[in-house]
Amino acid sequence: MTEQPILLKAVGISKQFPGVRALRNVDFEVVAGEVIGLVGENGAGKSTLMKLMSGVYPFDTGTIELKGQPYRPQSPADAQALGISTIYQELALIPYLTVAENIFLNREPRLALGLINYSKMNRDSEELLAQLGTKIPVTRQLNSLPIAAQQMVEIAKAISRSAQLIIMDEPTSSLASSDIGVLFALIKRLKERGIAVIFIGHRMEEVLGIADRIVVMRDGERVGTLPIEEASEEQIIRLMVGRKVELYPKQAAEITTPILEVRNLSDGKFIQSVNLTVRRGEIVGVAGLIGAGRTEVARMIFGADPKSTGQILIDGVVQKIESPIHAVKAGIGLIPEDRKMQGLVLDMDVKENITLSILKWISGFLGWVSGTKQRELGNDYRRRLGIQTPGLWQITRNLSGGNQQKVVIAKWLCMNPKLLILDEPTRGIDIGAKAEVHGLMSQLAAQGMGILMISSELPEIMGMSDRVIVMCNGHITGEFTRQELQQPNAQEAIIARATQFSAT
Repeated sequence: MTEQPILLKAVGISKQFPGVRALRNVDFEVVAGEVIGLVGENGAGKSTLMKLMSGVYPFDTGTIELKGQPYRPQSPADAQALGISTIYQELALIPYLTVAENIFLNREPRLALGLINYSKMNRDSEELLAQLGTKIPVTRQLNSLPIAAQQMVEIAKAISRSAQLIIMDEPTSSLASSDIGVLFALIKRLKERGIAVIFIGHRMEEVLGIADRIVVMRDGERVGTLPIEEASEEQIIRLMVGRKVELYPKQAAEITTPILEVRNLSDGKFIQSVNLTVRRGEIVGVAGLIGAGRTEVARMIFGADPKSTGQILIDGVVQKIESPIHAVKAGIGLIPEDRKMQGLVLDMDVKENITLSILKWISGFLGWVSGTKQRELGNDYRRRLGIQTPGLWQITRNLSGGNQQKVVIAKWLCMNPKLLILDEPTRGIDIGAKAEVHGLMSQLAAQGMGILMISSELPEIMGMSDRVIVMCNGHITGEFTRQELQQPNAQEAIIARATQFSAT
């Protein structure tokens, strides 16, 4: 990389919230045209630091300079006007407006009488998207586009504001593998234009694949800065968590009789003749691209979506599962892909969420829920799963992503399920929390539970599964044993099966 000037420099930055010291004396600098990978466990201070830079919060002590001038934004709009834009996991776009209307929202070009000049706005939007190497119809309504295209619109919006620094917070969390490649190509184009990018991520292979430097944070402090040529996954993880972490801690488990048998499952539209089995003590991984039908199958098994044909058997007995209530009675638990929208009641506290699946069992006369039993169960699972929270009274939305996921898992473990379906069990959580969730899955399988795990991360699928089923376009297109997963070409073979029908 050619020598570039320092774009942003922060010295001695500290930030305290009531009862929490979020940042402690952090130094941080960004060079024009470089990509910084910012990593750390949930709660390490990454998001707080970025929110200080993007004007969401004021900092308490320290100094920040932007292009050599004092920088202390009073709002996100202030930061954007000065050239710093942030793209969050949940995109800040309006779904019912067109692409062009989103790009120039509140900055629309005007005609003489104050009317919007749609012709110019559409033309300028096309030029911006062309600079990014993409052709998205600018008159299309945003919600008709896939997530990857919407993300491109968000980046075009930042470029239209003459952004010099773009902060990307977990930008790949909802993208398919092919879309991640498109995003990385776009980031390289931004670099060529001298635009700096801060890439916040939990997937080490992605951070190592795109960053020029990696900054590691832990407990509100910067604990290391590594040039990419000196960085390794093991070294980064050790800095992040302060200890060695065992990735994919798969225990040996006795695999016995079938718990779940799915026969000729279809929805009459997309899912066609799916057959699968999960045995006691077995972790069955379901691989495939986003949109392959994996989540649809899980939701039909759980009764959340209707099936048109097929049978679901638990312990060899055909079950009439037409709703999640029927699934719960049959001994099935589902940890959904979107824990915030589908797995938790965010404004309830920890103990209330943990006991949601068994309220009938802990209720007494006239349906009154026993607070004593809630506290007993809450404390038990808080201890068993290592849920980090100040207390059972803590509102669940205030927990980190990893601890929220543990609360969802605790909710289903309370009902002692025979089969646990986990849809993207480690999405959006840090490496330490991932290892803990993987360890828990392995323990549950060793205790005789059957586990059906859907994941878009091939290392997770290959590291944790006893068998892997591959889906593409609503069909099962392949199956791999644990022994086959250990072969050198296993990853390529899974990808080939996952794209088998992609051209049809």
